[in-house]
Amino acid sequence: MSGGQRGRLALAALLVRRPSALLLDEPTNHLDDGAAAFVEDQVRTLPGVVVVASHDRAFLDAVCTDLIDLDPAMDGPVRYGGNYSAYLAEKRAERDRWERRWAEEQEEMVALRVSAGVTAHRVAPDRGPRDNEKMGYGHRAGRVQSQISRRVRDATRRLEDLERSQVGEPPKPLRFASTPLAAPAAEGDEPLVSLDDVRVPGRLAPVSVKVSATDRLLVTGGNGTGKSTLLAVLAGRLVPEGEVRRRRGLTVGLLAQDTVFDRPDRSVRDTYELTLGAERAEAVPLGSLGLLHEADLDKPVGRLSVGQRRRLALALLVARPPQLLLLDEPTNHLSPRLCDELEAALGTGPGAIVLASHDRWLRERWRGREIRLGLNREHPATTLEP
Repeated sequence: MSGGQRGRLALAALLVRRPSALLLDEPTNHLDDGAAAFVEDQVRTLPGVVVVASHDRAFLDAVCTDLIDLDPAMDGPVRYGGNYSAYLAEKRAERDRWERRWAEEQEEMVALRVSAGVTAHRVAPDRGPRDNEKMGYGHRAGRVQSQISRRVRDATRRLEDLERSQVGEPPKPLRFASTPLAAPAAEGDEPLVSLDDVRVPGRLAPVSVKVSATDRLLVTGGNGTGKSTLLAVLAGRLVPEGEVRRRRGLTVGLLAQDTVFDRPDRSVRDTYELTLGAERAEAVPLGSLGLLHEADLDKPVGRLSVGQRRRLALALLVARPPQLLLLDEPTNHLSPRLCDELEAALGTGPGAIVLASHDRWLRERWRGREIRLGLNREHPATTLEP
């Protein structure tokens, strides 16, 4: 069964019990539109409490009444009322407030340190008394020194209070580097890959498609129509029936749905370097790609979350971009911010990119070609222009 079909079966076994409370971890990953709409309807109509962990922006927009963000925040995890769109607006405003408060507090602490250590003492007289001041000089100097001491104490006390209560510096969010995802192929009108009446019995109905050197192609279709199978054929990992022609010397990279590393005990940093080679890893440092935090680079790969392993796999691809990049559900398990930035990168740059996705948020904004797969010969693949 496909990943989507397995997901549908697991959801059916859970929902048929009609539980009074439901916990769902990424319930719409790999689901087609019909199944995702069914899950949304079930979630909305269940009489009990439903708690969902999800990166599916369209799903969150459709079902959420409250959203708890576990990303670092000024006062810890924040609960936002409303759906995903409402959360986005409030999250940006909250981040702005945090950055502004931190900057203001840092500026005030600098001023207080100067005031306590230097500025206040400059108020003290550095001249001797004039003839007409000699009678009251000692009294006046004492009063000035008392004022200075008070100012120093006030500045010191305020500095200590602020150092105890100051907000932490807002951590820099991961920002996907604006690096080309694919590499340019040699000039020529010949397609990178051409499929003619290609099929895999039981997995992929007959399909014909050509991928040009600068193509942007989105593969859609219901669960079980063979989207992952088509990507495997394009990658040369699966030999189908029918005719496949590919350009000589073509380099291909595939981000599969399931990310597995042979050595889960090896660190992220070592995995990156050993896979790419020391020279390439030094030329394109892992931290420069904006896909993993510096604190995670020395963790064993086996201790990474599903999303982190997927980001590592993506980093290995873009660090040495292929001429044809194949992405199978690339936004699954990625944070919404990284999804937005990845989508922006998909539409620009050299090379060819083919991706299979059920992500409704992504698909609504897609500007390239689209091919929709059917289940059988009566419903063959249909190519849709942008």
